[in-house]
Amino acid sequence: MTTYFTPEALKFLRSLARHNDREWFTPRKPIYEREVKAPMLALIEEINHTLARVAPDHVRPPHKAMLRIYRDTRFDASRGTPPRPYKTSVAAWWVRAGLEKTSGAGFYFHVSPKEAVIAAGIYMPTPPQLLAIRRHIELHDAELRALLANRKLRAAMPDLECRALTRPPRGFSATSPAIDLLLCRQWGVSVTLPAEIATLPTLHKEITTRFALAAPLLHFLNAPITPAGVAKHR
Repeated sequence: MTTYFTPEALKFLRSLARHNDREWFTPRKPIYEREVKAPMLALIEEINHTLARVAPDHVRPPHKAMLRIYRDTRFDASRGTPPRPYKTSVAAWWVRAGLEKTSGAGFYFHVSPKEAVIAAGIYMPTPPQLLAIRRHIELHDAELRALLANRKLRAAMPDLECRALTRPPRGFSATSPAIDLLLCRQWGVSVTLPAEIATLPTLHKEITTRFALAAPLLHFLNAPITPAGVAKHR
């Protein structure tokens, strides 16, 4: 069975964006559970079956892969904005086993009232991870360039995510052949699609085809920060 969302799920998320408060959400929580949470958990389980073949280290229990709908509102008041306790998208993150408590490279999917995003990469590496990945890239930049230049991957996930620095990171030369890659603070690929794609029977294929193409990139990025990789690169 292929899981996808009903139009009611998008309708719920659109309404949540307009009425982002507990008074509105609480009596409608059963709708969220039925139309948003339940299909997302089922979709994650189906995607896990594909990951078991192409990236087995990224298989995660659905309830752990799915991100919470609740936002951290502690800083809303300090910013002078009314608290918005709920996220207006439903999302999942498949991090590599062993890196759950940090921020290894992983697969990501979310659907909001406006878009569906499919992504893969490392987005919030810790400082030690960032250094290890940069050292790995400097030694193997040709391999990373080949992965990022893969025609099928570029066609399926055309957006490259880098968040580049304006000057070389400490310990790396501006003349390094890999400097354009070393300037990045994150490395990822993604695609943004219309939200309505989440209501089609092809949703599972849209996600898993892209995850399979991105799997070698994640393997490269995680290599120096997994326990075996850390020992190797010391």
